[in-house]
Amino acid sequence: MYAIIESCGKQYKVAQGDVVFFEKLDAEEGKKVTFDKVVLVSEEGKIQVGNPYVKNAKVEGKVVSHGKAKKIIVFKMKAKKNYRRKQGHRQPYTKVEITSIVASSSSSKKAETAKKEPAKVEA
Repeated sequence: MYAIIESCGKQYKVAQGDVVFFEKLDAEEGKKVTFDKVVLVSEEGKIQVGNPYVKNAKVEGKVVSHGKAKKIIVFKMKAKKNYRRKQGHRQPYTKVEITSIVASSSSSKKAETAKKEPAKVEA
């Protein structure tokens, strides 16, 4: 079972037990976080796609730690003008372990019962 969630302006494919690096979240270490912007859920070969999000679906995780990524160097230069600027940047991140994926089973059960029951025609 996996899900595609939207967080921090990006989409992430997650499964139970995965450790994912998100951009900095406002949550303390050890606390639970819930992602309710679930775009897609795949469960035992059945796929639920949201419009834009899957109803009653959520992904829960636990904040493992906060940190900073490797430093990148931003270097600006204009040739023959003696203009040079060197700047470094370290993007902060939050490391989250995915604990559970809860899909909306009520909508899929309704769809299954609708398919099984034949339409009644009255004359």
